Amino acid sequence: MKQPVPGRVWLAYGGLHGDEQADRQHHGGVDKAVCVYPSEHYPHWRQSLALPLGYGGFGENFTTQGLLETDVCIGDIYQAGEARLQISQPRQPCWKLARRWRVKNLTALVEQTGFTGFYFRVLRHGWVEAGQLLELMERPFPKLTIAHANQIMHHDKHDLDSARALAECSALSASWKDSLWRRVEHGKQSMADERIQQP
Repeated sequence: MKQPVPGRVWLAYGGLHGDEQADRQHHGGVDKAVCVYPSEHYPHWRQSLALPLGYGGFGENFTTQGLLETDVCIGDIYQAGEARLQISQPRQPCWKLARRWRVKNLTALVEQTGFTGFYFRVLRHGWVEAGQLLELMERPFPKLTIAHANQIMHHDKHDLDSARALAECSALSASWKDSLWRRVEHGKQSMADERIQQP
């Protein structure tokens, strides 16, 4: 669980100073430098899980207001203090979150609700501080909301056309591109095999 940090904090290209990730294969990295979680989701989790969840309870770096998954898009560019940030992908919560709160199916619940949060990559480093506004500067892919990306990745797994369209988004993280392209290629191969087996 993250704790609030008073005053200015340096946001580097790899993340917030003092909050570096040791396991860069699965956490952090350029495409996942800043983990964001909407404050609006906390009442739901407090009630449904009966846990005293405070802000930072989902391991996020930024707890935000007004940036819901249904409203923000892959590729959105925001100004935060001196830093400039770009949304790269939805968050995919790992088993550590479930272990932290001792809720075995918490990862599945997060995916089912769509209350995932998302990640920023850092386009320009700088000082940031709690309470600053996140100002939307650009929205190059207005149809690719975080909610839409979650729907494709976690629910509409047989919709290869949508998977391809999302994978072709230049602002999408490398790991999500790889996963979606594997799905598309596997789906194409499966359809080819079916055609070959038909009498």
